[in-house]
Amino acid sequence: MIPQKLDEGSDTYGLLAYLYGPGRQDEHTNPHMVAAWDPYIEDPARSPNMTLSDLALLLDAPVFAMRGKKAPLHVYHVAVRNAEEDRILSDEEWAEVAAEMMHAAGIAKHDDDEGCRWVAVRHADDHIHLVATKAREDGRQPNLRQDIVKMQAAARGFEVQFGLRQLKHGDKTAGRWEKSGEQEKAERRGLSESSRVTLQRTVREAAAMATSDRDFFERLAASGVRVKQRIAPDGNVTGYSVAMPGDRNPEQEPIYFSGARLAPDLSLPRVRERWSATVPAPRVSPVEAWQVAEQKVRAAAEALGAGGLRQGAGDVAALGDLIVVAAVVSPRLVRTQIKDAAWEYERASRAPGDRALEGESRRLSRESAQALSQATGAVGRNDTVAVLGFLLALVQAVEAARRWHDAQEHRVQAVASGRAGRLLREAAEVTVGVHAARGYRPRPKRGPSRPADGQRLAAAPGERSMSGVVQDAVPEHAGAVLLDPAWPTLRDRLAELARGGEDPVDVLVAVAGQRELSSAESVAEVLTWRLDGWSKHRETAAAASGASSSSASGGGTGKSAGPVRKAAASKRRPPGDEQLKGPRRTR
Repeated sequence: MIPQKLDEGSDTYGLLAYLYGPGRQDEHTNPHMVAAWDPYIEDPARSPNMTLSDLALLLDAPVFAMRGKKAPLHVYHVAVRNAEEDRILSDEEWAEVAAEMMHAAGIAKHDDDEGCRWVAVRHADDHIHLVATKAREDGRQPNLRQDIVKMQAAARGFEVQFGLRQLKHGDKTAGRWEKSGEQEKAERRGLSESSRVTLQRTVREAAAMATSDRDFFERLAASGVRVKQRIAPDGNVTGYSVAMPGDRNPEQEPIYFSGARLAPDLSLPRVRERWSATVPAPRVSPVEAWQVAEQKVRAAAEALGAGGLRQGAGDVAALGDLIVVAAVVSPRLVRTQIKDAAWEYERASRAPGDRALEGESRRLSRESAQALSQATGAVGRNDTVAVLGFLLALVQAVEAARRWHDAQEHRVQAVASGRAGRLLREAAEVTVGVHAARGYRPRPKRGPSRPADGQRLAAAPGERSMSGVVQDAVPEHAGAVLLDPAWPTLRDRLAELARGGEDPVDVLVAVAGQRELSSAESVAEVLTWRLDGWSKHRETAAAASGASSSSASGGGTGKSAGPVRKAAASKRRPPGDEQLKGPRRTR
């Protein structure tokens, strides 16, 4: 549960009209009041006797009655939001939260009959908006010192009381939140994320792959973002800021973000830490890059945190950079999962306090990142097994980071490590499915025989029971799979295979036989991920086959097939070359 202080203002009615309205993208659902300073205040959404104008006048009455100096921005606005995975709270539970938050902030203490007036409005399942006017009934202004800090402490209590995701605050490692205006601007421009998020990811990739100041700024410039350096009188670069092309303020000036505004570890001094200690890049061929990286990552996992608290902080930071680099150069079929893992691990890479830069695990992670970043051609058709080994080693390292954070009681970082590890496990199993699809040779199908009179045909493969498929393909795991919450998703994947004309038993046997299943927490989920990899490879192969056939036919233009094939081959992008493009707009 996170309380977030939003912009203060002077228009109480305007804010209420927005909260009770449809939203800028019709995102508000069933706007209504869940609590107020007076339990007898009627809700404008549910009572014909109360309008938004009436409610605004009631809230503003103490402000108008003040004899002394009035606050120029007297409208206090806070949003209290739950995590996506939290259960949906009832209106009564949100009302309890609202009253406690107003008490903690100093707006209206529980035993104070002369506190400020406030209301709590709910127009979504996962959050409420608290609106108050900063004028007490006795004519004084409220004491709001450390209001958000006190509200955060109250939120920790509700997380335990309601069984929500438990957060930890105060370690100064969290990145800055997006402002609501940034999100709305991105929606108006048709973007899936704000400029701040895109810039943060772009800068983090450049920092993870760079080996010097010059290399870092060259990578930023090549990514397509605007870069502005802050240069001291002695000629040294002391800072930098970046902006997205086309992102401008009302005066049509580019909107720049300094590295520190993007994330605590992206300020120039923290970025420079990455290459403060020289790390020799292993000279390996692209084919060997994944194997070398796997060996070093396994060694880094064993050494992570062994040198103490400060070295552990440096170790988890270097591991975060390695995941970022892996996401950039990874095979296309698993790139989404690895990029999401890098995004999730981002918070886990920052431990509170100082960090040492000479740890053994940190050195090994940096060497692995350098090997992968230099061998950009390491993504090839025959590298599936090598990539799988590297991903499994990366899962081992992230799990070591989670245990280290747990031991230091870094609760938020430990949770972030767990989420990243799950995504990396998914990427590994998708890779298993891709490898199975490449080596698969379907058994010859027997044609249907004509039934004798009074006999029924056997069910076609697409009509058979999917539970029977599991019984035939993986009998030793069938009982656990059919009781698993992930079984419905696996059943749908198997049904899709059957509808596509493939034998689901043969396919399930193929993906299950690639790697053991006994250690999986959820066999059904692992098989689903492997089938996803299977389907991705088959779709990609089918698309490539169709494009090749189209090129070979010449499109009916009368030209010979030879030159057309040669031209198409000359334009084919080498594997792994996608990282040379500008910043992506989606994760």
